[in-house]
Amino acid sequence: MSKATDNKSEFMELLRSTEREGIEDVIEGLEKDGFFEAPASAGHHLNVEGGLLEHSLNTCKTALAIWEAMKPLSADVQKIKRESVIIASLLHDVCKTDIYKRTVKKKKTVIGTWEDSEGYKVSYKNFPMGHGEKSVIMLLFYGLEMNDDEMLAIRWHMGAWGINMNSLEEVRNYDTAGIKYPLVEIIHSADSLASKILETSPADDED
Repeated sequence: MSKATDNKSEFMELLRSTEREGIEDVIEGLEKDGFFEAPASAGHHLNVEGGLLEHSLNTCKTALAIWEAMKPLSADVQKIKRESVIIASLLHDVCKTDIYKRTVKKKKTVIGTWEDSEGYKVSYKNFPMGHGEKSVIMLLFYGLEMNDDEMLAIRWHMGAWGINMNSLEEVRNYDTAGIKYPLVEIIHSADSLASKILETSPADDED
């Protein structure tokens, strides 16, 4: 069995373990829209076919580890349900499903010459709704029942990188979401740890 097949099976098993209303519709929608084949980025972490699926699993495993470690330290974290951690972490980046298109790029070789290399370009033309907010809307369209903390954790999973600092309203919304719902900070932290520690190396920094 291939790694991609294993990842897909693990992803579906985790989602179905939540027994949430609408999960089968979400899986069907992700299949149709190409989620399981999409890369996680155009030129950085996991910019390969199936990269988005792998990143989602890495984020979920990291989020569950953070949640488990924080429970003895916080009564508020103890109130977070495991199913909420799984849903918010596995589905935080469904917004990326349709933005990457295959292309040929120029890549510098070790001897300083340039050669053609298959890769991805980014296009937001299909549904230019933003990032976290697009994921929430797509999931609602698929028919998923979500709690407030799950929606907000997905919306703000980019942390400060997803805020328009010129908008006082956005800054206050983000700050309030993180204080009111610890899941917001857990998912943001897990996403960052997964992409920066599990999915990159010193070689990536050199590139």
